[in-house]
Amino acid sequence: MKATYRQYILNFKQPSGTSRGILKTKETWFIILEENGKKGIGECGILRGLSVDDLSDYEDQLKWVCENINLGLKDLYHQLQKFPSIQMGLEMAFKSLESESAFVLFPSAFTEGKSAININGLIWMGSEAFMKAQIKEKINAGFHCLKLKIGAIDFDTELSILKSIRNDFSAKDLELRVDANGAFLPKYALEKLNRLSTFDLHSIEQPIAINQWDDMAKLCEKTPIPIALDEELIGVFSQTNKETLLQHIQPQYIILKPSFIGGFSGTKSWINLAESRKIGWWITSALESNVGLNAIAQFTYSLNTIAPQGLGTGGLFTNNFDSPLEVKSGKLHYNLKTDWNFNLS
Repeated sequence: MKATYRQYILNFKQPSGTSRGILKTKETWFIILEENGKKGIGECGILRGLSVDDLSDYEDQLKWVCENINLGLKDLYHQLQKFPSIQMGLEMAFKSLESESAFVLFPSAFTEGKSAININGLIWMGSEAFMKAQIKEKINAGFHCLKLKIGAIDFDTELSILKSIRNDFSAKDLELRVDANGAFLPKYALEKLNRLSTFDLHSIEQPIAINQWDDMAKLCEKTPIPIALDEELIGVFSQTNKETLLQHIQPQYIILKPSFIGGFSGTKSWINLAESRKIGWWITSALESNVGLNAIAQFTYSLNTIAPQGLGTGGLFTNNFDSPLEVKSGKLHYNLKTDWNFNLS
């Protein structure tokens, strides 16, 4: 078996705002396996500044993996605990190599074009006018669930945006989720959650910054809005530590980004722990290219979940790869009339 790796820089169609700043480009890496005339393609979806494996020796680790590919997936995966995005890329690449088609990793009614995945429409931070324009566009496109990034502009302005949505759409007609990306200070968080609760929100992601378990546990106990942990899961590797986190904080939901938590295996581990504690969950992409998004979407469909998932990011980039993935009426479809064009040049 031969293994190689390549870097690829994705360019945003328009700068996208989060509470951590403005994103203009997104770096990603690919592992390509070749054996007996077949190819397997895996994406290592690192997000600089957020991924736990944003380390100076990241490329050295990829090189080591490719030089030692004959150790096999199990041994390599075990040795890559501190590099969850490379674990994801490897799982994807081996699954791709084993499959009849390099891009159909989990055959299903979804990959046959017969079924679709409910997704949320993502509203990026920005000026009030920019956010309202995005909301109008997503509603006109048929979305029934919107996720708004909050925490970067004036809080009262964000509340007025939510109020304007609720003036036109009830919770029955439009599900609203918000994502604070840890922007609230613990001493003000409950007050802000109380103000947000007047808008019938489905949930809020990561209201306060990570590693404040006692504060987060108190919030989850008292919150008027279900809380979903997101960044809190990043860097929690062992089964024992995962159990300890969920037991201590007792969130209402967890959000799973396979590229951040060890791929398909890491995601299943969190799901099993959450379900045994009656904690809800959904899966979200982490700004991967269509290659990674495709694998995550197929994996997600195989789990038979009906809640809207965070998989609508394929259209964010100017130089994404042509793929059968297509967003229509608030759902992610697999359009068999569109072919893949995976070209790294």
